[in-house]
Amino acid sequence: MNLKRVALITPPYHSGVVESAGTWLNLGFVYIAGALRERGYQVDYYDAMALWHRWPEIRARLEDFRPDVVATTAFTASIVDAVELLRLAKEVRPRTVTVIGNVHAHFCYQELLEDPATPIDFVVRGEGESTLPGLLDCLNAQDDPAKVPGLAFVRHGQVHATPAAPFITDLDALPAAWDLVEWPIYSYHPKKDSTLAIVSSSRGCRQNCSFCSQQLFWQRSWRARSPENFVAELELLNRRHGVNVAMLADEIPTLDRNRWERILDLLIERQPGVKLLMETRVDDILRDEDLMDRYREAGVEHIYVGVEACSQKTLNLFRKGTKVEQSKRAIDLINNADIVSETSFVLGMPDDTPESIANIVELAIHYNPDMAFFLAIAPWPYADLYPALKEHVAVKDYRKYNLVEPVLKPTAMTLAELEMELGKAAKTFFMHKFRNLGQLSPWKQEFMTEVFKILVNNSYLAKQMRAMAGDGQAMPPEIRQALAGLATDQPPRKGIAPIP
Repeated sequence: MNLKRVALITPPYHSGVVESAGTWLNLGFVYIAGALRERGYQVDYYDAMALWHRWPEIRARLEDFRPDVVATTAFTASIVDAVELLRLAKEVRPRTVTVIGNVHAHFCYQELLEDPATPIDFVVRGEGESTLPGLLDCLNAQDDPAKVPGLAFVRHGQVHATPAAPFITDLDALPAAWDLVEWPIYSYHPKKDSTLAIVSSSRGCRQNCSFCSQQLFWQRSWRARSPENFVAELELLNRRHGVNVAMLADEIPTLDRNRWERILDLLIERQPGVKLLMETRVDDILRDEDLMDRYREAGVEHIYVGVEACSQKTLNLFRKGTKVEQSKRAIDLINNADIVSETSFVLGMPDDTPESIANIVELAIHYNPDMAFFLAIAPWPYADLYPALKEHVAVKDYRKYNLVEPVLKPTAMTLAELEMELGKAAKTFFMHKFRNLGQLSPWKQEFMTEVFKILVNNSYLAKQMRAMAGDGQAMPPEIRQALAGLATDQPPRKGIAPIP
């Protein structure tokens, strides 16, 4: 074989969740593109999702680039579109080698490959930077792909999986193809004139959450880049590509306190011109109480912590490893540092009722994050919690496993009732938040006013926010002024999609 041209294409999936906040590039493809180029391959990094391209545009791009290999990526909600993308690649050019990776394919390769009509030639399990170039080198050498770790494929009518590939140990050495990114399309919507990057300072997760895939995918391991290498990358992104906001993709970036302190010190010292959005754990925020002012000085502007539940029983079921009272304290610490605080609550469990959801909303208001989102639990078929939820799964369409559309039916509620309660929860929380906007610092007031516009115009919560906007006289002047420029009887405008 002579495989030289590789197209890395994101599937055109949209759900209106995180896409309302910004346009998020696919960081995994940035690194895989860099690894492929190092091995001499020509790469087309094509973010069809972020570009809001549909099948005709994708077909045209395939016909223009004429790739020998098409690789795509899929989390559970996007798997249907990812498979359709590879089917289209085969239709345009039947001899195209098709590859799929990421969390859903990693765990569900058997289901994907057993389909007699599957367009998938190979599944990459685990990290792709070594496995995909290794596969292509193997095929070009007319060798046996069974020798390449981290693959699954069909051979003689049977699904064959090779041994797991070892995790990459030296993350500092990974090449990143930042020059292939179409930077003008990536922005963080609440921040005007922003250019947004997704970056990673570590990989892995050592937690044990029962509803999540990450600790399973990473086998509860964790590796980190050096602080110097990570901060140098932020400087490069700002200097060369105009990036002024970066989202940390890490599951637990602050796990190693000494390393994290060094990162904060370097950010304060070098001032790379990039504000950080990040996720971390409640207990790590509590641990870092004495560092919160340095977080802010280093440019950390937005922190998400996963509260997930307001009862200790549910937290224990989710295996969060935290206490209910810790969540309130962590959010207070973030707020006191004048950093935007965000959290989420996972609802729609089998024993949920309208009354229990209302109680959670009241507790969310008490916790006082700047933003709280009430999400429908998605029963990932590979999560530890799945066996306990399986009998309650009412929707099999993976496209709806997006944390917005309920797919798990509580015993005492219909799916329609649950969906209504989720919307009501968001409306109640944000009504309270925007009525009390004056309690925030000036910069947070400005930020939250932009968030309000986004929620009304460009989010899955648009209907609820527009209903809330109908009570505009109860809102502070900043929100009434924002309302004056909004046509609340119009459908929400099309958003820009994320790349998970």
